[in-house]
Amino acid sequence: MTNSKGPTDRGLIGKGPKGHAGGRYDVVVVGGGAAGLSAALVLGRARRRTLVVDAGEPRNAPSSHMQGYLSRDGMAPAGFLAVGREEIARYGVELVRGRVTDVARGEDFAVSLEDGREVRARRLVVATGLRDELPGVPGVAERFGRDVLHCPFCHGWEVRDEPFGVLASGAASVHQALMVSQWSKDVTFFLHTVAEEELTDQDRRRLSAAGVKLVPGEVTELVIENDRLTGVRLADGSFHARSVLYVAPRPVPRTALLKRLGAQMDETPFGTYPVVDATGLTSVPGVWAAGNAIGFSEQVIHAASGGYRAATAIVGDLLMSELDAVAG
Repeated sequence: MTNSKGPTDRGLIGKGPKGHAGGRYDVVVVGGGAAGLSAALVLGRARRRTLVVDAGEPRNAPSSHMQGYLSRDGMAPAGFLAVGREEIARYGVELVRGRVTDVARGEDFAVSLEDGREVRARRLVVATGLRDELPGVPGVAERFGRDVLHCPFCHGWEVRDEPFGVLASGAASVHQALMVSQWSKDVTFFLHTVAEEELTDQDRRRLSAAGVKLVPGEVTELVIENDRLTGVRLADGSFHARSVLYVAPRPVPRTALLKRLGAQMDETPFGTYPVVDATGLTSVPGVWAAGNAIGFSEQVIHAASGGYRAATAIVGDLLMSELDAVAG
């Protein structure tokens, strides 16, 4: 049986953030990436009044393609988000380009937007993600997502068997150098600002077993020819030919709103993230988090799944609260 009214029968598309009386929503989703759009899709299909506030700062914006997402392998991140926005619009979900500047708890959540408007929500999904703070070597930021990479699962296949470099920036860099040897047997580990004595005996044994070459000395620049990485230059003037350089960015979670709401946070080696349950529910009643807002290793497919889980939990939570209010 089909519904002759179709998914947009509530007539909410294009009304903006005041499309509902008093700017009130069942759910406001902060963040319009994979996690936020996935949550919004489920909420819209469940006939919940939903607003997405999107600052337009996806983590994977520098990449020309995303990989490992079944049925979407190789799709451009911008194209993926465009399709997602079209899909949520079919179900009356509203999307506002902008930034949430403040959130206050009360009977509902008061959500302040950067343009001065305020909307209210019964529940919140925080899907604000994170930003990658890159090493300060000249050329790294400009080439990031092209031939300067950080995730072999995202890009390893596309650059397989090329000569890899790995720029050390901390203890996690040893693990990165070992992992990328799955995709190339020509790997050079540039110790950069890491002293050789910081490597453990186990590190050395594993790097040797993987065939990873160690090069001490600080990397001072990337060498680019014809818009392609050709190698790196060290402080001593030596040049090392490489066509791919892996780096380990420092993840900086965008969790200011969660902290402002008093969410319990957990310090990790990769940043401070909210403590959540299996659905993404934080320690603050009515507030869920999903995507890179809960962890640095959430890939696009994980983020979409997390948004879905959060939304289904919210639908049930809202329904039970409404039934309890009627039942007294």
